[in-house]
Amino acid sequence: MFDIEFTGTGNAGQVPVWGCQCKACLRAIAIPAQRRAPCSLAIRTSLGITLLDAGRTDLAERYAFDDIHRIVLTHFHMDHVQGLFHLRWSEREEKIPVFRPDDPAGADDLYKHPGVLTFQPPFTPFQPVMWEDFTLTPLPLQHSKVTLGYLLEKDDFRIAYLTDTVGLPAKTEVFLSNLSPGTLDYLIIDCSEPPRDIPPKNHNDVNMVLRIHQQLRPKKMILTHISHRLDCWLIDNPHAIPDNFIIAYDGMIISAPSMTANKQLISHECKL
Repeated sequence: MFDIEFTGTGNAGQVPVWGCQCKACLRAIAIPAQRRAPCSLAIRTSLGITLLDAGRTDLAERYAFDDIHRIVLTHFHMDHVQGLFHLRWSEREEKIPVFRPDDPAGADDLYKHPGVLTFQPPFTPFQPVMWEDFTLTPLPLQHSKVTLGYLLEKDDFRIAYLTDTVGLPAKTEVFLSNLSPGTLDYLIIDCSEPPRDIPPKNHNDVNMVLRIHQQLRPKKMILTHISHRLDCWLIDNPHAIPDNFIIAYDGMIISAPSMTANKQLISHECKL
């Protein structure tokens, strides 16, 4: 068993953005399936759930304590860790390991008062971590805080999760380019913005994602960390991205070893 659920596909503002009257936000208000929570994954294996980022504020409602096997963080911006501030107060004796990049500052007082969370020594970039249920390789990204993406491997199934980032560091691009051709099943990539004449400073736009796709050639490209601005652009330009691109949505699931996406994905794409 190796199922990956997109528990959130939005940026820090989420969708709908509070008070916004754009067409994407009005659509999300009217149709709950079009809403986007903070960008995150839940990886389900026989050992339990690995949360990849914890930006949702309803984690205690979504999961029982015994469901969560471990937590992996990409970085310490609040929209990726704010859910931990609630979880940490559990009075259970058991602890939940939290794996992280090398950021001594962390977020607020999480290091000082971790509660039930046990922060592990920081990952070493490009050094694989071979857990019983899957292998994870940390990959440096380019962001305003120390940030890691991850290559997830289960048997012959490979997924790269690269958010938050603007472009890719040269070493990360070389590492992924050196994977055997045709073996990267999914590349899940930060695409916060529609195409821009002036490149963004902290997140990818569509132009940057197209360039990354040309360089790495994954079987499928999945866009996440989506803003209401990109959703508006997709509504107006439904055929502007390549056929092997997928617009992620909250609740979407991809699985190994079948390597097929949840059937709801196709119907959702048609709504954009």
